[in-house]
Amino acid sequence: MKPIVPIQIETDRLLLRIFEEADWDGLNEMFSDEDCVRHTIKTVLPKWQVWRMLAAYVGHWQMRGYGPYAVVEKTSGKMMGPVGLWYPGDWPEPEIKYSLSKKYWGKGFATEAALAVKEMAANHMNRKRLISLILPENLASISVASRLGGKFEKTIPFRDGTANVYAYDLSK
Repeated sequence: MKPIVPIQIETDRLLLRIFEEADWDGLNEMFSDEDCVRHTIKTVLPKWQVWRMLAAYVGHWQMRGYGPYAVVEKTSGKMMGPVGLWYPGDWPEPEIKYSLSKKYWGKGFATEAALAVKEMAANHMNRKRLISLILPENLASISVASRLGGKFEKTIPFRDGTANVYAYDLSK
């Protein structure tokens, strides 16, 4: 499928682009860190499974015409993690996804990247809203969602537990 959104976005500090094979090592750093996966997939991944995640990110773009971007810090050229649009088969609706390697936490990178994604989606997608699904105990992600203008909507059953739905109004 042809992309329905830009395949690249830039901010002051970041380049957001489609994932490439060379991003495998950067993703492995994130997915092999217990702190990074605690509130998402809940278990670290061996490197061979990280390859599957990389393929899923690339495949999402092929299936939906949009997907997660590889976030690259401009000054270092390092890939930090995925931020973008995510809508796998069991999700209730498309979401803004953000997850960075731990060494990039607390520096505003996730908020900066996710704000760029939110603005891009408002300008290029025919949607009135997006969501983020966040586990109730994930206070850092809840804080990012709040900075993005996300409003807590409800708690839903999700996979093996519950998730909070934070909604973003794109019609403004």
